[in-house]
Amino acid sequence: MTTADAAAAAVVPADTAAAAADAGALAPRARFLPALAAVYRAQLSRARVARIPLLFVATFQSVGIMVLMRGVVDGGTEAQAVVAGSSVLVVAFVALNLLAQYFGQLRAGGGLDHYATLPVPPASVVLGAAAAYASFTLPGTLVTAVFGCLLFGLPLGGLWILAAVVPLAGAALAGLGAALGLLAPRQELATLAGQLGMSAALLLGVLPAERMPDVIVWARDLLPSTYGVEAFARTFAPHPDWALVAADLAVCGAVGVLSLSVATWAYRRAAVR
Repeated sequence: MTTADAAAAAVVPADTAAAAADAGALAPRARFLPALAAVYRAQLSRARVARIPLLFVATFQSVGIMVLMRGVVDGGTEAQAVVAGSSVLVVAFVALNLLAQYFGQLRAGGGLDHYATLPVPPASVVLGAAAAYASFTLPGTLVTAVFGCLLFGLPLGGLWILAAVVPLAGAALAGLGAALGLLAPRQELATLAGQLGMSAALLLGVLPAERMPDVIVWARDLLPSTYGVEAFARTFAPHPDWALVAADLAVCGAVGVLSLSVATWAYRRAAVR
């Protein structure tokens, strides 16, 4: 073998090794915001078919509750609590109940395996799905609030606060719903947990706190949606205390960050099993 042949033989393995290294290199992980936007659009497109029935059921339920409460509540702070609680209940129905069922079904059906193979951050999957479901709540919440104000004779000037209440309460309840769906060992238990969570939002959020025993009031303070209800209800006063409104919204936002963090951890935990 000549010197030239030996050199050529030495070059071939080096080129082959370099090509194999290039072929085995993985693509870089997607950045958080683009991945979040992609998951959000996909989930929004998926849920668009069920949007009208979803909005109708959530809104009709809350409107029906206000009509029933009209027979026992005349006005004042109790009426404010009923209207605010019924409006936020639309958010609880979608963000807590339906999202718990969705993630429970996704885990039971192996859908998490699909997301686990994608180079996207786990937080983008949880936040994208939560944001898509919460996006459907604003029209129903607004319709419920307007109907409740007309029914109980409350002012309409403070409805702009829903632009802050809906996303903050939606984030808190969506994170809780996603965590319940991902941590439940069975799909049926995830559905049950979502139903119980929505029932808690109904009983503790719609009924006036003045008529509840102290133990129930303490339990009410543990519910994330309570602070969204309180913030909305305070705006019906002739001279709202905006410092307390901001404090309630801040608590709601902090709970939202915490619950979404727990949901992200639960997603990682469920995806590797």
